[in-house]
Parts: sequence; C-alpha cells; structure tokens
Amino acid sequence: MTASEQQVVYRPRKALVMCSVLALALLAAFTTVGVLLRGSKTGAIFQASDQAAMIGIGILLAAGAMLFAMPRVRADAEGIEVRNVLLTKRFHWHEVLSVSFPDGASWARLELPEDEYYSVMAVQSVDRLHAVEAVRALRKLHREAWEGHTGTM
Repeated sequence: MTASEQQVVYRPRKALVMCSVLALALLAAFTTVGVLLRGSKTGAIFQASDQAAMIGIGILLAAGAMLFAMPRVRADAEGIEVRNVLLTKRFHWHEVLSVSFPDGASWARLELPEDEYYSVMAVQSVDRLHAVEAVRALRKLHREAWEGHTGTM
C-alpha cells in the first residue's frame, strides 16, 4: 500500500466501554423507576403516561451518554477528518502544523497556525498504547504529506 492509498481510522476504546456501561445503568434505573412508579404509596397519582415519560427520559439520557463514544479521526494522504462529540471537521495537511499530545492532556490535538489548535477527542490518554499508535500514524501521514508538498521537510 502506498502512502497515497493509506488511510487510518481511530476511535476511543475505553470511552466506548464507559459510555455503554453508563447508558445501560441510566436506562435500567429509569426503566425500573418508571415501572415501580405506579405502585408508590406517597399519595401522588401516577398515570401510564408518567411511567412512559420516565422511561423516555432514561432513553434520552442513555443516548446523550453514548454521544461521548462517537469521536473518530480519519486521516489519509490528503488530510484529516476529526469528528468530536457532535461536529465533524476536515483539515488538509497543509493547514496543520503538527499533531501533538501535550503532557497532562486528555486527548491529542492538531496544532494550527496563529497559536490555535483543534482537539482530537478520538485519541485519548486513557487508551495508552492505542493513543500512542494513533499519534504516530497521524504524525507519519502529516510528515509524508508535508514532504510531498514541499519536497523536503
């Protein structure tokens, strides 16, 4: 596979597990409360619609928790596409000065001109070796793109 055909895709690993566990816990808790709500001895009158609403809130909160498992980074010889929680943004490699992972940071970032940066939430420090592999692969693609663009780096 040549450099121009190479594409790398990374997603967070531990975030997916944690978000899934949280989503299941929220869904189970709200469903349990929704089912048991009707038999409450508090004097309040709960209808089937209240039960459905409680379960619906659990579904919405579980879906919200799963949003944090959505980050992805996809890179090729042309550039890098970063999908964080809700937004996806594509950068050409000539727009990116470097791929960095500052000490103490939770995730990697793209260094941009004028002291700006863009977070890459798909490459998280908690993923340890997976994150190291991702940063190395992204740096390699960035370096190859710059060498091809300028002749030498």
